Formats: sequence, structure tokens, C-alpha cells
Amino acid sequence: MIKVLPALTLSAALAPLALGATTEFEACLGEIREQAVDQGIDPGTTDQVLDRVERLERVIELDRRQPEFTTPFSDYLNRRVTTQRIVQGRALLHAHRALLDRVHAETGVPPAYLLALWALETNYGNHFGSFFVPSALATLACDPRRASYFTGELIAALRIVEEEAIPLERMQGSWAGAMGHVQFMPSVFLQYAVDGDGDGRRDLWGSVPDAMMSAGNFLAGLGWDDAYRWGREVLLPQDFDYGQAGRSQRRALGEWRRQGVTDTSGQPVADLDIDAALLLPAGHRGPAFLVYDNFDVIMGWNRSEFFALTVGHLADRIAGGGRLHNPPPADAPRMSREQVIELQTALNAMGYDSGEVDGILGPATRNAIRAYQQAEGMIPDGFPDPILLARLDIDV
Repeated sequence: MIKVLPALTLSAALAPLALGATTEFEACLGEIREQAVDQGIDPGTTDQVLDRVERLERVIELDRRQPEFTTPFSDYLNRRVTTQRIVQGRALLHAHRALLDRVHAETGVPPAYLLALWALETNYGNHFGSFFVPSALATLACDPRRASYFTGELIAALRIVEEEAIPLERMQGSWAGAMGHVQFMPSVFLQYAVDGDGDGRRDLWGSVPDAMMSAGNFLAGLGWDDAYRWGREVLLPQDFDYGQAGRSQRRALGEWRRQGVTDTSGQPVADLDIDAALLLPAGHRGPAFLVYDNFDVIMGWNRSEFFALTVGHLADRIAGGGRLHNPPPADAPRMSREQVIELQTALNAMGYDSGEVDGILGPATRNAIRAYQQAEGMIPDGFPDPILLARLDIDV
């Protein structure tokens, strides 16, 4: 027989759990204090910041369901490449033309890419995030999933406070600790933020010139090549071998041309010795993209193929380009983290290595799907469509 505890008794029973979590968090903060001081942060600054932080359960929840890994490409793209963002981006291109041209001249990054990143990160500065950045970083630093990375970011945030780039109370940002117009992580701020308006400060919150010049400086530091674009949408022949898709399988444009790949007007892609990879973010029924080295640069900003594809397409639209020739199908399954874990577990059990079972539909999992599809005589596009999920008894 199960005995139901009265509310007061249940609350008392749960109290040690809450106390334990608080004690563990405080112990973690104590270790971070020591590391920060050992790395040269003034103890006064460390105490000023860490005495104000608190554990934010909401941050953990958001970390476990990032849209890049749980949303179909159709939803992800359509929610970000909107008429409002295209129209506003073109207006801002006109309003800030002198600044954006200066950034382009000094960093090699064209204006449309800067605007696309600005749009995706904060909707052109309309939403910087409402989380107290030190608390968000401390929460993730004291969570085992990526503790080392976020400990480093928290210590970097302490250095920014010492620099007095922004008053501590204004250090608001995303749940992951990204800050300002273009959502720089603290370590990126320290390495790449620059003074774009000549006032002697690196202000990514209140200065559009600082934000745009810093964004260009970051992309240039990651290896942006102004001689090329990010990539382009292409059309594939009917007999195409989809097993060639994926960022790890790069071929010269001339080779893709010989296989019958064309641009969206039906003209063969250029016969050039420029390496490109083929991406199929929505499977063989959706758009196909050839992406170049600058695509990898954008992924250095955010390690999501969906994000980088969306930046590239939005930049094209702001610069005057049209819609996708083959938009992604709207009926793609939406998979939860638990369902992706179930998929990865099933693939691993059959000998198809999907990498770490982490609930993230990343390149390793897509390669495993592709190998399974090839073995089963399916179109090997690396996409978890309803037919594949049904074969593996995964309900979505």
C-alpha cells in the first residue's frame, strides 16, 4: 500500500533535496572563485559578480531543447526569414550604408551578412535577452554537460566587468550568456570586440558601429574570404547519388557539374576548382545547397547547419535575391530530444554509429541514418523521414 504524505510532510521531505542542490551550487561557485583569482581576476570583482548570481532552472530547460536540434528545417527557416526581417534589413542597409561599407572595406565581410546575423541574433537589436548573464553562465558552469566551457565563459565575463565595458546590472543576455546586438559570448567579446565609433569603449549593447565592426572582425578572424559567397541553392538530377551529401564530402564545383548539378535556373554550376559540400537539410524532397568555405566560417559563429543556411539565405534576400526555388516540405516530423535519443539508440544497436547518444540530430547521426538507408535500399539522404522512423518503430 502506498502511503500519501500530507502536504507539509511532503514539503519537508523535499527540503533536503533543494538544500542539497543549493549547497552543491555554492560549492561549485567557490571553486570558480578560486580559478578566477588564480587566473588574475581581482578578488573584489569576483566577489562583486559571484555574490549576485543564482542558479536558474529555466536555463537548464532551454539548454536541453535548443531549436537548432529539435525543429524541422521548414519551421526553423520560415520563423527567421520573414518579410519583416527582409524589409527592415534592406532599410537598415540604406540607413547604415556608410558604416557597413567601412566594415566591409576593413574586414572583407559584405553588409548583407552582417545584417542577417544581426537579425537572427537580436532581431536588429530589439531583443538582447532578459537573463542576467553571470547567473546564466554560472548555472551552466555548474551543470555537468558542458561545465568546462561555461566556466571559461564565466571567467571571461568577469574580465569584461573589470574592463568596465558595461555596468554589471546591465549585463543582460541570452540563456546561454550571449550578449549585445550580435550576441557575443564573453570569450568572443574579449578576443574580437572592437571600438567602431572611436569613443574608446567596446560597447556591443549601445553602439551599432561597435557591434557591426566587431561582427565583421569576428568573421574575418574565423577566415572569411570576400572572394566568395556562402553557398547557393542547386538542383540535382533525377538519378543523383544522395550518398554524397554531407559536409564531410567536399568536391570541386567542376565535379558537381559533371554529375549534372545545376543552379536554380537550370544552368550547370561553374566548372571551377572550388570545394563545395552538398547539404540536404530537409531530405531529398527539400532544397539542396552547395556550400563553400564561408559557410564553415558562419558555423564558427554558431555550430548549427540550420543557423548557417538561414544566415546565408537571409543575406541573399536582404541583398535582393528571391525565395528558395524548392522550399522545404512543411510535413517534416518534429522530433523531441527523447525521440532523437531513441533513434540514436536504435541505430547504434544495429551497428550504425550515430556517435554520442545525446538527443542531438547532428552530422554523426545523419551519417548513421544515411548508412542505414543505403543498406535498406532507401534514398540515402540522411533525413529521418516518417518512413524511416516507422521502420525503426519510433512514433512522432
